[in-house]
Amino acid sequence: MKWILFLGMNLHLCIFISKAKRLNDIKSYRMSKHRGATGMRVSGNSNDLWDSQMKDKTEKEDLDRNRSSDQSYLALRFPFRVLFPDNNSPSKYGSGENGFASDPLIVGSPRSRHKLALLLLKLSLAVIVILALTGSFWWTISITTMSRGQILHNYRRLQEQLVSDLWDIGELSLGSSRLQELEFCSEESENYAPCFNVSENLALGYSDGSENTRLCGQSSRQSCLVLPPVNYRIPLRWPTGRDIIWVANVKITAQEVLSSGSLTKRMMMLDEEQISFRSVSPMFDGVEDYSHQIAEMIGLRNESNFVQAGIRTILDIGCGYGSFGAHLFSKQLITMCIANYEPSGSQVQLTLERGLPAMIGSFNSNQLPYPSLSFDMLHCARCGIDWDLKDGYFLIEADRVLKPGGYFVWTSPLTNARNKENQKRWNFVRDFAENLCWEMLSQQDETVVWKKTSKRSCYSSRKPGAGPSTCSKGHDVESPYYRPLQGCIAGTQSRRWIPIQEKTTWPSRSHLNKTELAIYGLHTEDFSEDAENWKTTVTNYWSVLSPIIFSDHPKRPGEEDPSPPYNMVRNVLDMNAHLGGFNSALLEAGKSVWVMNVVPTSGPNYLPLILDRGFVGVLHDWCEPFPTYPRSYDLVHAKGLLTLQTHQQRRCTMLDLFTEIDRLLRPEGWVIIRDTAPLVESARMLTARLKWDARVIEIESNSDDRLLICQKPFFKRQGVSS
Repeated sequence: MKWILFLGMNLHLCIFISKAKRLNDIKSYRMSKHRGATGMRVSGNSNDLWDSQMKDKTEKEDLDRNRSSDQSYLALRFPFRVLFPDNNSPSKYGSGENGFASDPLIVGSPRSRHKLALLLLKLSLAVIVILALTGSFWWTISITTMSRGQILHNYRRLQEQLVSDLWDIGELSLGSSRLQELEFCSEESENYAPCFNVSENLALGYSDGSENTRLCGQSSRQSCLVLPPVNYRIPLRWPTGRDIIWVANVKITAQEVLSSGSLTKRMMMLDEEQISFRSVSPMFDGVEDYSHQIAEMIGLRNESNFVQAGIRTILDIGCGYGSFGAHLFSKQLITMCIANYEPSGSQVQLTLERGLPAMIGSFNSNQLPYPSLSFDMLHCARCGIDWDLKDGYFLIEADRVLKPGGYFVWTSPLTNARNKENQKRWNFVRDFAENLCWEMLSQQDETVVWKKTSKRSCYSSRKPGAGPSTCSKGHDVESPYYRPLQGCIAGTQSRRWIPIQEKTTWPSRSHLNKTELAIYGLHTEDFSEDAENWKTTVTNYWSVLSPIIFSDHPKRPGEEDPSPPYNMVRNVLDMNAHLGGFNSALLEAGKSVWVMNVVPTSGPNYLPLILDRGFVGVLHDWCEPFPTYPRSYDLVHAKGLLTLQTHQQRRCTMLDLFTEIDRLLRPEGWVIIRDTAPLVESARMLTARLKWDARVIEIESNSDDRLLICQKPFFKRQGVSS
């Protein structure tokens, strides 16, 4: 390309010189002609005639010398003129217009100079064509030898830049009204969770529990910012916030507080502002005794030995207000609470407010958004699930998400039924569990503990027609998003069928071995490198979680200001968890957090790997609202999510995504987004509409990624004009 540009410039220069010389020759010709006609000037002075004659003689000699020098110069500069003389040029024996002899080597005449310029043009074009063909040939060779990954990487960068530019152009084309700040939502949205409308579902004919089905549509998207309640206060930091919450932060009535006397819902109100979950007496704690009882029924000394028995993750169905999980958290166990959507007195909302894992979910017509073989234990203490209904489909779903060798704990008055109807229901559950290859370990009072088989051969050894059959490989999928309940036993053909007793115990369990990584097509070196990168990343993240970063001259907190405390944030949402490296690095750094690892349905499904590491997570489509209440998380993190979304069919806009993040985020909460520079810049433009404080940070000099750090301000409803 450089040679072509150079030749092109020379070509333009030659044409310019040729035109200039031609104009000069014409001018000289006219002057000489004028002198030939008027060289003899009539004057009364003889000296004038002499002077005129001498002047004409001198000018003629100078003209001869100039032509001779031009002739020699052109002969050296343009040798092609000698080799290819112009047939139409005058003979060297002819005379010029001023009596000067014509010579074929003289190119000072207009016609010869024009011919020379055309010749040079032809030669230059020929050279350019040759060089262009040669360059194209070498470019083709370089393309064939270039790595395919580099080509795809460059293509993706161009695609991301194009999407970002088109998005910006679309926003600007809609006028200044689209660039204005979003308005605040009405008061009815303070505790509203989209996609859960029980009354509407009942009107559509849903019943028998299916009215709690999650249904998302265009109307579920909010184009406004949800404000906190009038007297909202920033939650107390962990671990104090586990036992005491502010009443104004959740939607619950005094009657709901007083009536919550069950084992897992037990609480007391200290005053008009706080709710305490502490035991009435330090000498007696019902939850601790209950946990101790379950451990003994399994065959353990106490609940501190759950980890040694291979138990790490627990799905707590209808968790009350999270007291069971709060107690076990100190035992290195993590409990995911799921419960139906409740407009008031929500189990999920209060559990999250305490800093414990929870999400809206229920046993209805669809499978839970978890892959098969996800949890070490399922717990249901008066959870409201009628396990005998729907021909045992709910029990089949419970078996699907339970790991081999895992435990199912059920506490219900039905297990001690006295009347015939309830005894019939209890017998159905007991017999069906046996046909699922569950072994009943123990029954005490209202609590029963089953253990799922660790041997696949159990299913083939059952009597013919006893219990549901095992699923075929086509029906046993790892991405059950909006998938109807299945009537077959899943997970039996999975390579992840490993009894929990054979797995390494926590915390070593988070570092998968070579055999386990091979199931997901990963290598130990790549997995270790990912872990090391996340350790460095978390250190860098933590150093910028300070409002000082939004000042005009931000200081590095590690230099002049202390780093944020280990318990600055508690509830963390990773919107694109990948391998769960962010979660692992936070725990290894000693941060008192739990992470909801979300695996987008539009990307690769590593949720089974995340759950096998001993973390909690869920599948989700980010073009839909997340199944939780407003103000659920202290920190929202997303690495590569914007890029992932742009590669998919754009069913939602970036504004939809960021409005949802604002709904999920607590006041004064943080957002960390890492993505390519064009997408981060587009996201930064949106933060002004959301009223966030935001700053873009460069990561490394050789990286195309940028970091967007945001903090959501604390707005109060009193400041909204009516």
